[in-house]
Amino acid sequence: MPKFLLKRWQGMHIVWIFALLTALIFLMFLYQWEVGVIALLLSGLLVYFTYKAERAFRTELQDYISTLSHRVKRAGSEVIHELPLGILLYNEEKDIEWHNPFVAKMLGEDSLIGEGLYEKFPQLKNRKEKDLRMEITAGKGQIYEVQIKPDERLIYFTDITAAKSLQMRYEEERLAIGIVMMDNLDEATQGLDDQTRSIMMAKVTGEITEWAQKHHVYLRRTSSDRYMLLMDQKGLKALEQSRFELLDEVRDITIENKLPMTLSIGIASGAENLVELGHWAQTSLDMALGRGGDQAAVKVGERLSFYGGRTNAIEKRTRVRARVISHALRDLIKDCDKVIIMGHRNPDMDSIGAAIGVLKMAHVSTKEGYIVLEGVNPSIQKLMETIYEDEKLNRWFITPEQALQITNARTLAVVVDTHKASMTPEPRLLQMTQRKVVVDHHRRSEDFIHDATLVYMEPYASSTCELVTELLQYFHERLTMGVLESTVLLAGIVVDTKSFSLRTGARTFEAASFLRRNGADSSLIQRLLKEDLEQYIQKAEIIKNAVVIYDHIALAVNEPGRKYSQLLIAQVADTLLTMTGILASFVISERPDGRIGISARSLGQMNVQVVMERMGGGGHLTNAATQIEGTLSQATQQLKQILSEIHAEEGLFE
Repeated sequence: MPKFLLKRWQGMHIVWIFALLTALIFLMFLYQWEVGVIALLLSGLLVYFTYKAERAFRTELQDYISTLSHRVKRAGSEVIHELPLGILLYNEEKDIEWHNPFVAKMLGEDSLIGEGLYEKFPQLKNRKEKDLRMEITAGKGQIYEVQIKPDERLIYFTDITAAKSLQMRYEEERLAIGIVMMDNLDEATQGLDDQTRSIMMAKVTGEITEWAQKHHVYLRRTSSDRYMLLMDQKGLKALEQSRFELLDEVRDITIENKLPMTLSIGIASGAENLVELGHWAQTSLDMALGRGGDQAAVKVGERLSFYGGRTNAIEKRTRVRARVISHALRDLIKDCDKVIIMGHRNPDMDSIGAAIGVLKMAHVSTKEGYIVLEGVNPSIQKLMETIYEDEKLNRWFITPEQALQITNARTLAVVVDTHKASMTPEPRLLQMTQRKVVVDHHRRSEDFIHDATLVYMEPYASSTCELVTELLQYFHERLTMGVLESTVLLAGIVVDTKSFSLRTGARTFEAASFLRRNGADSSLIQRLLKEDLEQYIQKAEIIKNAVVIYDHIALAVNEPGRKYSQLLIAQVADTLLTMTGILASFVISERPDGRIGISARSLGQMNVQVVMERMGGGGHLTNAATQIEGTLSQATQQLKQILSEIHAEEGLFE
């Protein structure tokens, strides 16, 4: 019996009671010894029975405690054995020392004692030391949460299969909203009679309906060229795995037309509420259209994926949008105090030419306009030397530091030939004003200037200079341009179209015609684009290392230690594309800044933009590039891996 309980039963109060009783008996002996004897006998009997009761109490209490201890041990043992929780002990050699029956049932064995821990649970071997909680699959596909206590060499296993199944079902049944749009309906049906148009529309509608039924997608037509889609996550994953074959099927069934019908699809999932989900779906569609159409953009939470985009953007035959944008830009310029114009870092002819065109708009509107130039690179060296000789034009070029000093809230910032804030020479300028305009011909990417007041992005255009030239034609009725201004704009078009051989449409020649009427000097363009003998030899050094992969792709990797500018790398890619049987070219070389530059070109049968996007770059279907950190061998291996993945997913060529 515990001492504190004995003290309560045999404490000082018992001693004092017997002492008082003894004193009373002694007094009785003094007054009348007969009564004292009787009291003494009675006291003796009381002590005797008390002692007997104490012995019986101790015996019964000890028996009770022993029985209770046994019951508790037995209950504890049964609890450990019957717990819906696995408990496992292992030694320093990672051998299993003991486990409860739950662990044996997990693996369908009688006993695991003496077996190696990692042999029975190989997934635990790859865990990091700091990972004390993880999930494993064991037995017949059951999922268990593992809690590891390394100090006690103890592991707990909890069956979470039901919870995971419920979570998986919840994830699969989450709503996804999509929008399908015929992105070139007007262009594809222009010139068709009513009967032919109706037959083509019926074919396309039937194909879309059949596709929706096949993938269990709810389809609802909302206008003549637009459909709404509703699906769950399981259906969305199936669509992504099929890589939206609807895009190719619709294009194939209308291929006999002069312009085949193409679709753009925007799908969103993972938003907190339906309103936000609807906005995401529209944003995804805008992204697909901004990249040239004929593709699907899927936004799931923070992830944005693109599918399709294997054809060039269809040229818009109407100039209505150009006129509307030109008038809107004129109003914005009139309402500001000055105009700051930025291209992209390491500017090219197209960037400088477009900037000079916007500068002309500012001066026509009697506003101060400035072009932000970070530095001169070899691609614009001769052009800038010519501009520096022209005092009227040269004075409007400023550095990023000067631009920061003169920019305020009423300044209009115009970004040309890029739509990424990170690509501009001074991104902080865009944070200093709410008035922003974007004019670009590249396919839209996720890193977009979302808060721009006015956006004019047309991926079908050959160059930003073409877009700016069209805006100039509608900007002012009596607009006249200088020879150098017209020449620089035309030079931008010539460079980006490779002398009107690539990405050239009817509107490209119309823009060039306008510039020629305003005095553009083609002989000056020839002088600006001339290359020296040393540069030509450098290009030949890279070309000699070229090899052909996938039968039609030229891959040239420069020798380690030799560094060339991005311009030269791009020129080599253009040259390789002129070789017989080559449909696409990739050139990899070290740059003077220590990074690895990759330029990609194609004739249209392969989308090199998709390849460069997977490497962190971007561009057009036929013209793309990227710059990455690392070595030449790492960049080459990464590029080959991406080409292999695309070849396995959907094929490299159209």
